[in-house]
Amino acid sequence: MRDIGRSSQRWTLALTSVGAMMVALDGTVVATALNRIRVDLGASIDQLEWTVNAYILSFAVLLMTGAALGDRFGRRRLFAVGLGLFTVASALCALAPGIGWLIAARTVQGCGAALIMPLAMALLSAVYPPERRARALGLFSGLMGVAVVVGPVAGGLVTQSLAWQWIFWLNVPLGVAGVPLALRRLPESRGPAGSVDATGLALITLGAFGLVWGLVTANSDGWASARVDVALAGGAASVVLFVLWELRAREPMVPMALFRSRGFSAGNGGSVFLYASLYGALFFISQFFQTGLGDRPLTAGLHMLAWTTGVTVVAPLAGAWTNRIGARRLAVTGLALQAAGMFWVSLIARTDMPYWQMITPLIIAGCGLSMAMPAAQISVINAVPPTQIGKASGVFNTLRQFGSALGIAVLAPIFTAAGSYATPRTFTDGFTAAIAVCAGLSLAGAVAFLAIPGAARKAVTAAAATVDKPLSVRDAMLEPAGSVKE
Repeated sequence: MRDIGRSSQRWTLALTSVGAMMVALDGTVVATALNRIRVDLGASIDQLEWTVNAYILSFAVLLMTGAALGDRFGRRRLFAVGLGLFTVASALCALAPGIGWLIAARTVQGCGAALIMPLAMALLSAVYPPERRARALGLFSGLMGVAVVVGPVAGGLVTQSLAWQWIFWLNVPLGVAGVPLALRRLPESRGPAGSVDATGLALITLGAFGLVWGLVTANSDGWASARVDVALAGGAASVVLFVLWELRAREPMVPMALFRSRGFSAGNGGSVFLYASLYGALFFISQFFQTGLGDRPLTAGLHMLAWTTGVTVVAPLAGAWTNRIGARRLAVTGLALQAAGMFWVSLIARTDMPYWQMITPLIIAGCGLSMAMPAAQISVINAVPPTQIGKASGVFNTLRQFGSALGIAVLAPIFTAAGSYATPRTFTDGFTAAIAVCAGLSLAGAVAFLAIPGAARKAVTAAAATVDKPLSVRDAMLEPAGSVKE
């Protein structure tokens, strides 16, 4: 690795962190603005669902494509392109005259995010030597955690003080300043020489899009709809073709042999349910505070802190404990607590309840999620050899985004079947049914995590994975912050 000055390292940490925080914030900041968006733009539950899922879906589908393009054509260049695209899309979101425009702009935002996130982690990993990389990635991840916690509160504050459009306008000055600074200050880097698995990328993109589109659209069109059936069948067929192609490809994007590992398969499978539960609950809880209890947006965001603060408090401790007491124990216990907390909420939610009754179950659920998330991540990484860390992390990140979209797709029809937005009472009826199913998703994840091997393995060291060879984007996307002995 060439010598890179401390100034370049600091600039890289600052610029990549700003880009990643913009991406993370826009995944959660809309939560407390959804109610105002629904009223101002006359959105239905299906359209509101797409306001969130359009961003998650395009992000998930194109994430591995963005990583491959950065390795091939230059990470700094593609990071700047992604930041510019995200900024333009943010302005289009703010200018949206109707819900259709907003959904389209959110889709473009997700495309920009798919370039920013993997390339930010790769750029950061490339400029820091192994002995200092863990600390830099730890700070990077910590700032993203803060963005997740701050997102609902910031969304509520901006929506209440200004207007919901300003949650998107705030991205514009950051992007306008960030693009030229990135081109000037970030050192350029590329991944190891090799061909891009274009066929694999095309097949997995089509498969992912077809499956998630079909599931989300089924809420409005019905399961018997020809459009839904074609999307689901086409998506499933593309995934099967992707697996067959990867089994014979000379340089596969995802070596299928990785799934022979119990830790890898169980960690990824459980994580789909984990993030489905997380984003499904996030979608409905903030609306319950506003529509069911009559909170203003800022109050709703502050009330959600009982649930989200665990990300910054418990998650770092859980990451440190994982290698000592085992990923399985933490992951299973964590999702069991999330299930208990959400089921408790579903039992007590009513329109005249005082907020304090929600605090304990939300804290239990938040602490549980914060225990499970790092344990699942480390389970996946520790299950593969150092040379496969990148590909394993790419699979994990992609499935995590799919889980986020699927959670909302599953809970929205449950809400519609049991309630509506007509009155606070009917909304609460739908909310309690959806949150009870959310608890079931958490339990399903806990069951999947039971397959993680019980014996904790030592973390894979970054030094072993990066000895005198270029670091690919996929090698950087999920490197555990605690994997380097300092």
